[in-house]
Amino acid sequence: MEDPKVNEYLTAIFNNVLVIEETSLRGSRFNDISIKEMHTIDVIGSIDGATPSDVARTLMVTLGTVTTSLNNLERKGYVERIRSTKDRRVVHLYLTKKGRLVYRLHQRFHNEMVKQITDGMDETEYQVMKKGLMKLYHFLEDLK
Repeated sequence: MEDPKVNEYLTAIFNNVLVIEETSLRGSRFNDISIKEMHTIDVIGSIDGATPSDVARTLMVTLGTVTTSLNNLERKGYVERIRSTKDRRVVHLYLTKKGRLVYRLHQRFHNEMVKQITDGMDETEYQVMKKGLMKLYHFLEDLK
């Protein structure tokens, strides 16, 4: 079953989400971070005591890329690095107050997007959408 409209919608959705997120950041008081840095903040906010390797693995980027991003985010006051007391070679990442605030605002953006999409759906429509999204998710996970 091939429908060019589905491809068009998926492509537009992926592109629009990134553009809207970037525009939202630029228009906020957090206009000093990029969308890539926001995604780094997202990972750190969702994994308690994340390590740079956790971030690199989740975002599928090199450790060097993460280190550069972390240096910038630490300098801007969004992230702090804390050495493990058990193993001094290990560094754990935590969001500062400023980092937690932008993380919560970003989560709110995503939650609002989901709410707008699902508002007015009956249970059957919701389950069909959820099934399609799960298939897309697994397809993308398999490509990693």
